[in-house]
Amino acid sequence: MNPLTPFLEAQKVFILDGAFGTELERKGYDINDSLWSAKFLMEKPEAIAEVHLDYLNAGSDCITTASYQASFEGFMKRGMSEAEAKALIVSSVKIAQKVRDDFWSDTKNHVKRLKPLVAASIGPYGAYLADGSEFRGNYGLSMEALMNFHRKRLLTLIEAKPDLLACETIPCLVEAKALCALLEGYPAVSAWVSFSAKDGEHINSGEKVRECAQFLESQKQIVAIGINCTAPQFIESLIDEIKAVSSKPIIVYPNGGSSYNALTKTWDGLSKNASYGKMAYGWYQKGARLIGGCCQTTPEDIAQIAVWVRA
Repeated sequence: MNPLTPFLEAQKVFILDGAFGTELERKGYDINDSLWSAKFLMEKPEAIAEVHLDYLNAGSDCITTASYQASFEGFMKRGMSEAEAKALIVSSVKIAQKVRDDFWSDTKNHVKRLKPLVAASIGPYGAYLADGSEFRGNYGLSMEALMNFHRKRLLTLIEAKPDLLACETIPCLVEAKALCALLEGYPAVSAWVSFSAKDGEHINSGEKVRECAQFLESQKQIVAIGINCTAPQFIESLIDEIKAVSSKPIIVYPNGGSSYNALTKTWDGLSKNASYGKMAYGWYQKGARLIGGCCQTTPEDIAQIAVWVRA
């Protein structure tokens, strides 16, 4: 069964969480690392739990695991064994599940809400490279090579039993196709796919978002299609493009509007969002049904969305 259905039937919008890595940074943690936020699975799992809880308290219907940049290759480069790498990837789901279950055990958190979901984050191959490739999509890898990269991590996350998978910041159609091909081996698993885009019509590889949405429309296990880690000013146009060819729920969780500097691993320019909640309402009016935030967005931004969703 599609885990999103009860939410989409009960409320205007399924509220996602916001940024993870930049939220850790805002709390004073150093994320300038090839593993990015995933290094905290090794070093300080309680920091990850803290961010998850902040988003649940802000009103999120879903928390996304800290596995975006967690890969067997990345952890093993740091001297871990394959078994240790696997345990860390699994722990990303277990941490989120425990925070969610503890949150839900307090009945005062049930007001106007359904039990939040845990989405296991599957970042693109470019995230493992840690050179900003997910903002270009020019890997030069075949679909088979991308399937080989994702296969073991995908299975490891599925075995940890999240509610669904979040295939996010995907910069090129071939990577979405690789992930969908792997998912066919696990027919009971639901996933969303969100692309990173460079303007109002094209994902970061230069391919048209319409073409990507058209492909995903026929994929039974994909329960939402959309855009993340993209400047807010492009979102309305991208929603229109997706809506033109797809009947699936549209998911959007843009970043704060700055550009990523792969050399310094920082975001250039300040976040430009005056009222995130107001912008999000505009995306809802355009047709988005799953809304949250990506890099530089905060629990306060998510709380602004919850105000009008649960009014």
